[in-house]
Amino acid sequence: MYPGSNNPSLGFGQGPSYPLYPTVPYDGTSYPAYPPAPGGSPYPPAGGVAPYPPAPGAAPYPPAPGASPYPPAPGAAPYPPAPGASPYPPAPGASPYPPAPGASPYPPAPGASPYPPAPGVSPYPPAPGASPYPPAPGASPYPPAPGAGAYPPTGASTYPPASGAPGYPPATAAQGYPPASGAPSYPPAPSGAPYGQPPAQPAAQSYGGGMPQKQQHYETGAPCGGSLLAYREIPTVNPLAHCDPSSDASVLRKAMKGFGTDEAAIIGVLSHRSSDQRQQILLKYQQGYGRDLVKDLKSELSGKFEEAILALMTPLPLYLAQELHHAMQGIGTNERTLVEILCTRDNQSLMAIKNAYHHHYRKKLEDDLRGDTSGDFRRLLISMCACSRDETNCDPALAPNLAQQLYKAGVGKVGTDEAEFNRILSTYSYPMLRLVFDEYKKIKGKSFGDALDSELSGDLKLGMMAVYDCIQNRAAYFAKELHDSMAGMGTRDRALIRLVVSRCEIDMGNIKQEYHKMYSKSLEHAIKGDTSGDYKKLLIALVGA
Repeated sequence: MYPGSNNPSLGFGQGPSYPLYPTVPYDGTSYPAYPPAPGGSPYPPAGGVAPYPPAPGAAPYPPAPGASPYPPAPGAAPYPPAPGASPYPPAPGASPYPPAPGASPYPPAPGASPYPPAPGVSPYPPAPGASPYPPAPGASPYPPAPGAGAYPPTGASTYPPASGAPGYPPATAAQGYPPASGAPSYPPAPSGAPYGQPPAQPAAQSYGGGMPQKQQHYETGAPCGGSLLAYREIPTVNPLAHCDPSSDASVLRKAMKGFGTDEAAIIGVLSHRSSDQRQQILLKYQQGYGRDLVKDLKSELSGKFEEAILALMTPLPLYLAQELHHAMQGIGTNERTLVEILCTRDNQSLMAIKNAYHHHYRKKLEDDLRGDTSGDFRRLLISMCACSRDETNCDPALAPNLAQQLYKAGVGKVGTDEAEFNRILSTYSYPMLRLVFDEYKKIKGKSFGDALDSELSGDLKLGMMAVYDCIQNRAAYFAKELHDSMAGMGTRDRALIRLVVSRCEIDMGNIKQEYHKMYSKSLEHAIKGDTSGDYKKLLIALVGA
């Protein structure tokens, strides 16, 4: 038997591992025969009494029921805890009393109130710089970012927003928040834009979205002024309110079913619907009757009336892409059609036409233009297809300098710098170029249009004059094109159909006004004199007689 071993007679692990001394016999039942500690009891402990002497400062009695059997820590209460209180001593700085109902059992953070928070108040201490008071109803509980205004902005309404309005309080200024230190100040979002959302990409940027119902042009009151301002567009064909495509499809089916065709019913429906609504009718026709409306129209109609109806049934970007392709198809090129379409439209419309061309013909419009045109005229058309004109900026301070550049590129030198003409005419916004043309006339005593007429010739002159005329007065340009399509012997029906179909939902009302000013007769009168039958009725309906 070695010191620290167990008693073999009791089995392994059953006896105490106290060292056994030979001076006192060990019978396996009593404690080892240690001498009592000084001040300790020489007797065996009574039931429930600690066998060891009490620690200094501890109670010499057995603990009361429910009390801790351990001596209290320094600074702790020597009594048993109250019901619900912690049996442990409080942390340094903490209250020695039990927490009030609903209060945190932990000591407060430095700087925080030791009392429970009022209803609705955050239990956490305020952030540096934040208000120690609870936020007003509807206000943010968080402190504002450095340099930012408090939310809601000063002067904002405290009333709930009107039904359907975004749930943000309107600011008195554009945004209501000052810009962060060192950050640039941005202009407010366009009027009518949803709060906090960026504007969506124009649908016409990718083919399939369709041409916008109303193209973006410069209207009267452009911020840069100019002696010849653009106009507010007046379409002659507008979307029909409460349009029922299924009902329209039924009318068209009845008009073509059985013996004969009701052309008046076809005109009545298709000439009073927008391009988008006509596409909805086409879809409902296919769903309701399992037939292709375009094929049925082709089989029932003929001549120029058929051509005009099919033009109406084609989405505008695709229709104009087909017209461009036709102008370059076969022997020769119809440069006038290329100019009319490419030199008169804004970036968004041109991008939609380009995408439709690529989707339909599986090749780029620019590649076909390079193959069918040449020289400076080709350069002008390719520049227009870049869709990179600045359509917003206008700096009047630049106008005199640009006017001088145009003069030096043309009249002010031997020969003509067509590339400089092309660069300026295809880069700057319409309002900016109006100012440049005004400045040119002040400096040189004649218009820039006169300079183009004297300096250029051929297709390039045709193209650049179209750009110049559209910048000055787009409606007058198209009025002249309509007049030329019906002038002389015969009628250029393809051009007439294209002009009416492509402008009736944009600015045909303005074109009619200019036509009357320029030729002292109405556009309707001219159309009646050069067309006939259902073809005439359809065109008259589209121009809004």
